[in-house]
Parts: sequence; structure tokens; C-alpha cells
Amino acid sequence: MPKQTFHYGDRREFLRRTALGVGAGLAFPNLFLNKTFAATGQNPSEFIRLGVIGTGGQGVANMRAMMKNVVAVCDVDTTHAASAAALVEKATTRKPAVFSDYRKLLEDKSIDAVLVATPDHWHALPSIEACLAGKDVYCEKPLTLFIEEGKTLVKAARKTNRIVQCGSQQRSEAKFLQAAEYVRNGRIGKIKRVLVGLVGVNWTKDPLVADSAPPPELDYDMWLGPAPARPYNKQRVHYLFRFFWDYSGGQMTNWGAHHLDITQWALGMDDSGPTEIVATGEFDPEKRFEVPKAFAITYKYANGVVVECQSPVPKVATLIPERKEQAMEILDGKTEFTGCIFEGEKGLLYVNRGVIRVWPEEVFETPIKDTDVRLHKSKEHHENWLECIKSRKLPICDVAIGHRSATVCHLGNIAIRTGRKIQWDPAKEVIVGDTEAAKLTTKEYRAPWKLPVV
Repeated sequence: MPKQTFHYGDRREFLRRTALGVGAGLAFPNLFLNKTFAATGQNPSEFIRLGVIGTGGQGVANMRAMMKNVVAVCDVDTTHAASAAALVEKATTRKPAVFSDYRKLLEDKSIDAVLVATPDHWHALPSIEACLAGKDVYCEKPLTLFIEEGKTLVKAARKTNRIVQCGSQQRSEAKFLQAAEYVRNGRIGKIKRVLVGLVGVNWTKDPLVADSAPPPELDYDMWLGPAPARPYNKQRVHYLFRFFWDYSGGQMTNWGAHHLDITQWALGMDDSGPTEIVATGEFDPEKRFEVPKAFAITYKYANGVVVECQSPVPKVATLIPERKEQAMEILDGKTEFTGCIFEGEKGLLYVNRGVIRVWPEEVFETPIKDTDVRLHKSKEHHENWLECIKSRKLPICDVAIGHRSATVCHLGNIAIRTGRKIQWDPAKEVIVGDTEAAKLTTKEYRAPWKLPVV
């Protein structure tokens, strides 16, 4: 796809020419620009026009946060696209453009940026092609289905100078920022271990169903895209796609992409990763889904820190028996947990959505000072992206960060699937000494889809 660079100066010239009647076929009417100013208070020449690719549950949730900017929606399911378009029209009084093929949306030069909230196997390719089309990107986590996709996406973003935000929104929540800064500044001493608890597989309660013809509203071949061809089954699409290797990586890439991202942040490993990974996994005996129903992964970092990641929610007594009482204290008496527990030489710190607790409690009596290590602060994840599009500064969860966090998840799954210890070189981003395992860092796309060479 040819590169289409579209800068703010170009947009102002584009709007000026539109006012003179030039390029009307590509531009929104002046009425739209007037409504834009009235609805948002923004100068139309600085208004970021957003196209949404993937309008299922998470896509709509993201879209609502940036509704004032949405001018186009795209989905391979026509019911999803129509519903999203109706939401936009109701909220903004303007009708968005509707697409079924994201490539057509990317060809529209009047669209400045895209939100990608498709199933995981469709995250990287539209994001890469959006960068090459000159558009900034907000992509849901995990950024990728396999490691090589992430390396390519980072290259594309850097080559085209695009602002790419990964949807790891926990970085924009105050309690996670506080936890990361307290850990970075040694408030609980040198970190020895990090315990990460993830939820288990939430498979449907419905009995297994047979393959069938896809529903008429779904372009199933396009839904599959680069994934291998196979018959349609309603228990492999929409939410449940995440429990099959062709499309996702289970709760490891679903929730691990959140909590291991916070782990990387707090450990100062945003540009690095573990060096050794070992894992065990248990699979569904009925083979209803492919990803493990339970797993335990141990990551070792070059600095000696160990990260223990388990699903379903682990019991603290099994992970930290020597500090069981203190761990239960910061968990408010609970024996199981989701989120992150940082174990330092001087104390423990627990953080999850909506909660942060520390032992001993006096740790919080010493606030973080301006002279301490301070991390990127964002009040709202979507707004942070929109602000960075204007400033051209890197967002709080830049593409390279999202790629590294996804890589940690992928390495855990590779260790589970091979049953072998994985040696990882985080500088070169390669698996060392295991050719078979290294093959799982990449994947062949189904023709005619190809991973672009950047």
C-alpha cells in the first residue's frame, strides 16, 4: 500500500481548498465543520477525525470514550457496523461513513487516525497499514498475535513517525502509576519477586455446537483474514475467539497483557524483558478450546528478579508461604488474588484495578517527591493519545512498550506449548538455542494476506 502522509498543515490546506469547492469528493461538508466547532469547541483545522475498525464490545467501549472524534466505522459484521453508526449519529448528530473493509477506510485521506479493536489476529495488520497510510493508531491490547508482528509494527510506526497507543489503559489509572513509582523508588526495598494473578478461562456455558454456515450479516472470510481457513463455528468468533491459537492467546494475552505490562513498567523493563521462561499448563480434557485452562509461568530477568504468573487466580499461601500473613493483610484477608504483588526486601505492595495496599503501611507515609523517579502521567488513556497526536510526543503506552509487554505474554505461551525452558535475548529479541520454539515467534499468513516488509 502506498504511503500517504497527512500532516496538520496539509489538513488546514485541505480544509481551505474544500471551502473553495476543491476536493469536495473527499471532504466533509462545511456544515460538518461548523457542527464540529459547536460540539467540541475545537478549531476544525485541529480536529482529529477518527475511524473505528472493529465495533464489537471493546470497540464500542473505546469509541464511546472518543465519540466526539468519530467520523467513520468499519466492521465485517454489518449489524455491529450499523449499531455503531447509530450510536455515533445519536451522540454527535452526524452520520459517520460506514465501511466493511478496513482498507477502504484507510484510503480515505480525510481520516486522520484509527482505533483498531478487532479480534487479536487482526490487530497488527490494520495498525501497520494505517501507519503506512499516514494515520495515527490506537490499538487494543494485545498489540499482536505473535512476536514478529510486533517488531514489524514498531518499525512501521517509527518509519512513518506515527503516534501509536496500545490500549493498556491501566497505565493511565492513578493507583497503577503510584505502585510503579513506589517500586521504582525502592520504597519496599530491592524487588525479589513479582506475583501476578490472572482470571481463568471464562468459556461459554452452552454445550458444544457443530460447524455451520456463517450468518448472512458476517463476512466470515474477511473475519478470518490471515488466519487459517476453517468452517464457521459460532463458538470460535466474537468474544470466544480468544481461546483459540489461530486468533489469540487465551487469558495470558487477554489479562496478562494488562498485569504483566504493569510489571514491566514498575521493574523499569519497558525496553527489555525476561531472559528465561519456564511454564506448565493444563488443557481442557474435552478439547472445547485450545488455550490452557490453567498455567503457571516463571520468568527470570537478568537482574535476578523473578515473576510468577498463574491462572486461574492463585492462592497466596502457595506463592509466598514465608510471608503469607502479610500478603493476606494487603489482600484484606483474601486468600486469592488477581493483579500484581511486588515482594521487596522491606515489604509488599499489591495493586489491582481500584485498589493499592502496602505492608508495612508506613511506606505510604513517605510520598513520592519531585526529585524521585517520576513516570509518565496520564489522566485518561484515550485523551493521552489524542493529545500526543497534536504534540507528536510519545504516548504513555507507546507501540514499543505495548510490543514488549505482548512479547512477555507470547513467551509465556511458547513455554507452555513447548514444555521447555525458553532462553530469550531481549536485546536481539530472539529465542536462543531452540529452533523449534523460535518458529512460534512468527506465523504464516493465509494468502493473499502478507505481513508487510518495513
